[in-house]
Amino acid sequence: MPFPSVAYTDAPVLDSDADAILLIVPTLTEGAPDPDGWSGLGSALASVGFSGAAGSFQRVHVPGIQTPVAVAGAGTDPGEAALRDAAGTGIRQLTGFAHVAVASLVESPWRPLAEGAALGGYRFADYKKKSAKARATSVTVSTSSAPSEADTAAVAAIAGAVALVKDLVTTPAEWLGPADFAAAAADAVKDLPVDVEILDEDALREGGYGGILGVGQGSDRPPRMVRLDYSPAGAERHVALVGKGITFDTGGLSLKPPTSMVGMKYDMCGAATVLAVLKAAAEMGLPIQVSAWLCIADNMPSGRATRPGDVLRTLDGTTVEVLNTDAEGRLVLADGLAAASRENPDLIVDVATLTGAITVALGNRHAGVMGEDDAVAAYLAAAERTAELAWPLPLPDHMVDDLDSPIADLQNAKIGDPAGGSLFAGLFLRHFVGRVSDDADAARIPWVHLDIAGVGMNKSAPFGYTDKGVTGATVRSLVELLATDAAR
Repeated sequence: MPFPSVAYTDAPVLDSDADAILLIVPTLTEGAPDPDGWSGLGSALASVGFSGAAGSFQRVHVPGIQTPVAVAGAGTDPGEAALRDAAGTGIRQLTGFAHVAVASLVESPWRPLAEGAALGGYRFADYKKKSAKARATSVTVSTSSAPSEADTAAVAAIAGAVALVKDLVTTPAEWLGPADFAAAAADAVKDLPVDVEILDEDALREGGYGGILGVGQGSDRPPRMVRLDYSPAGAERHVALVGKGITFDTGGLSLKPPTSMVGMKYDMCGAATVLAVLKAAAEMGLPIQVSAWLCIADNMPSGRATRPGDVLRTLDGTTVEVLNTDAEGRLVLADGLAAASRENPDLIVDVATLTGAITVALGNRHAGVMGEDDAVAAYLAAAERTAELAWPLPLPDHMVDDLDSPIADLQNAKIGDPAGGSLFAGLFLRHFVGRVSDDADAARIPWVHLDIAGVGMNKSAPFGYTDKGVTGATVRSLVELLATDAAR
């Protein structure tokens, strides 16, 4: 298992048989307290200048205690988010110990500490001859109140979902093409009440999925569309998730420069995320129907590849002039959104590493959120509850004319005009979101677009429970959104 198992105990950590102890410590203003059995803790922390600041971590020697001890700072306002981050920081850095006991010097519920430990303890089975010291394989969290069954199930499901995203996206593209990804998706849910349908290139051609076919036709590895459906008895709400799954993005004939192509195995984050979120919903037994559409293709240059200026016909009949083959994510999502709309769900959410422009606008910590106002507000509320950073962006009416093509219904890019690139992409996607009825004037199905190009990969130093590399961003927010929607 790529993340540690997490258990509960109400016994003091000093009574544990763990190999090491992690204490979560708030900002210290007048020295650290000495809890029962911890005589000398305050002086030990003072001797190394540990202040309890958020993000801090330190190994310490506490007189009279034989078990190795480490401390992680929770800052001045140790709410659940800070406690989660502190536990993640500690478990991520406290390597070389198989079993770690965790406790907090401030009163804490079990779930944030357990969730942070599980997320921070993730490890990828790398390809190195000699790997770094291993993180814990088991964690015991000591709190005064026992967690509910729902909390323990949620921690395992969410940690497993984030780990699934990281495992899939970190795997080199040579070993995870479209067919491999489709098979991995089916395997991930094989023991759950989830129906799986995989459309190969012949089925895609017969069904009219021209966007996915156009993007994938330059590769020797044909595209796939995967539909998964979790539909528990009695479910009254239906949420459809649509994910961009470009297993490698060269840019196609609009070839990326060499440095921009490095890391493009990560362009399947959106599809991996919606797969993982559906899996978590099924594991948690949420009383809501969740369908996931994984739009999977390799974007490669060849004699068969789509050329700039070619016109594709997407699933809903819309024709698109492809001016930039590196703006391919919106083309595969066009088919996915149209397919999801045919089922008339109560909400559609698409997730994609869609535009480099989103990092210019929001940096690398905030997901860009666009769509119908009430649906966007619901997602932002879920993100706030889970302490995942997200920011709303507009879909301006005055930019709709930018989508016009002289020879097709739409064009997929604004060549030579970088202004509002993320907004243009959002407007393009909105075109493919269906109506709530057959009336042409009916409202669109409520829809949220998540651009995770900035947050899906952490290219800088680790922080909290987040490593350098694939982050699993938006997984926790989406699971929370589903849980909240199910309770409506």
